[in-house]
Amino acid sequence: MTHDLRTVLGDLVAVNSRLTRLAASASGNTESPAIWRTLAVLRDLGPVRLGELARASRVSQPTMTKLVHTLDERGWIRRIADAGDARAWLISADASGIAALNAWRDEIATVLEPTFADLTDDEVATLAASVEIVRARLERARAAMQAGEVA
Repeated sequence: MTHDLRTVLGDLVAVNSRLTRLAASASGNTESPAIWRTLAVLRDLGPVRLGELARASRVSQPTMTKLVHTLDERGWIRRIADAGDARAWLISADASGIAALNAWRDEIATVLEPTFADLTDDEVATLAASVEIVRARLERARAAMQAGEVA
């Protein structure tokens, strides 16, 4: 069976979106997905300026300002003075924010588990390998972007 890479990648993004919606619905968690996305971006990128955080999260700067305010009120982020520009701040995930993100991930995995409980060991291994392939490609793309290269 031959698969077209472009079709497979499109299907992967689409099915991931469906899985994310199912997880959010099944968990009953009422937290804005933008909160979790912002914490995940901070976990992955490390300390960043507000504008960069907004771009990475694909929201406007005013929206990110509100998100950062909410996260700050909860103690889930830290503001760090930018050594390169005394007028600027970097936003960083706090350990409590990462703990909250991890708890949410565990929550959605728990509610999704029954949907996938009948997978064979080989199917679980295939999913795990697929996750690692995607993760490695995303890390490679991130490193290339940070170096100013095309991924």
